[in-house]
Amino acid sequence: MTEETTLTGQAPPPVRDWSTPDLDGTDVDPCLAGLMREGPLTRIRLPFGEGWAWLATRYDDVKLITNDPRFSRAEVTHRQVTRMAPNFAPRPGSLAWADQPDHNRLRKPVAGAFTVSAMKRLRPRAQEILDELVDGVVRDGPPAELIERVLEPFPLSVVSEVMGVPAADRGQVHAWTREIISTNGVEAAGRAKEGLYGWITQTLRARAASPDEDVYSMLGAAVARGDVREEEAVGLAGPLQIGGEAVTNNCGQMLYLMLTRTELMERMRARPEARGPVLDELLRWIPHRSSVGLSRIALEDVEIAGHRIAAGEPVYVSYLAANRDPAVFPDPDRIDPDREPNPHVAFGNGPHFCTGTLLARLQTELLVDTLLERLPGLRLAVPPEQVAWRHRTMIRGPRTLPVTWSG
Repeated sequence: MTEETTLTGQAPPPVRDWSTPDLDGTDVDPCLAGLMREGPLTRIRLPFGEGWAWLATRYDDVKLITNDPRFSRAEVTHRQVTRMAPNFAPRPGSLAWADQPDHNRLRKPVAGAFTVSAMKRLRPRAQEILDELVDGVVRDGPPAELIERVLEPFPLSVVSEVMGVPAADRGQVHAWTREIISTNGVEAAGRAKEGLYGWITQTLRARAASPDEDVYSMLGAAVARGDVREEEAVGLAGPLQIGGEAVTNNCGQMLYLMLTRTELMERMRARPEARGPVLDELLRWIPHRSSVGLSRIALEDVEIAGHRIAAGEPVYVSYLAANRDPAVFPDPDRIDPDREPNPHVAFGNGPHFCTGTLLARLQTELLVDTLLERLPGLRLAVPPEQVAWRHRTMIRGPRTLPVTWSG
């Protein structure tokens, strides 16, 4: 990479090391906060990979980069770009690394599993799964560990329902997905990926002639028709299977905020019909991940925020920073339940907008509504500082959430 000057002739911004320490609570990563203050476009070096990358933190720039074909995800698969994850082995078929028109071709076989009508059909079964979990909590009485009893098993069961994972395999599949999103090391993540993707391969082959509407059956049939190759179907299914982990952690953060901010809990209880906008504001506000996600490579020189990003240079965007852009969200560090409009990008933007957005929203709404209804007077059973948070993981959230209620 060349040391380009800015369009104004100034030297490029310095390269900042971003190691991302383990963070407890819901505060913004102090390094990201510093980068946001430094400028709309800065440069970072992450713990793994090679070299440095540009980082865009302003809302408009993030939307531009994520919706501009001049920035390629596929090109990253040939490089060792600076990154958060210790292990980098992109699989053919992964939507995350596909550019158009491959992206649409790969997304098409599973699109039907994540539509509005599919979510309407799923809702009663999802509510049934949740009710069974909460029944157990109510039966045992307070206190209860909400992450272990509800927030982990519920998204796992619902995602597995959509994907078509047999009940007997769900425990093992969950163990693999948890290891994959951790930062425990290359070997552990590699073993987990080998286990999960091997299981997915066998499952797709077994479902080739299945008429069912679960994702593995849809993909098995697509392979049999020749719409996608087997290795593409496997690469497509893996991230969808892992997606349940995000719901656990995002909902854990949102519930933690409700349980530690009296005015927020009172608002949720007083106006149940208006919870949707509050959940959107919490999605905008929570730091749902550590550092940044996946990079892109500039395919040609592009001018952004007074800088020239040269062809071949890697670029990251921060959706967390975009969601705190004061030009779009006045007083962005405040949780405003009445924020309107609220065009947050918590689920991404452009072609790589999260496939499971509607599924995540469904689960979040059911979790909040059901827990507030079934557990009156819900509150933390320990002081807030005693809540344990996940460490060595790319998705932030509480590891424990001990609660009590008026039984």
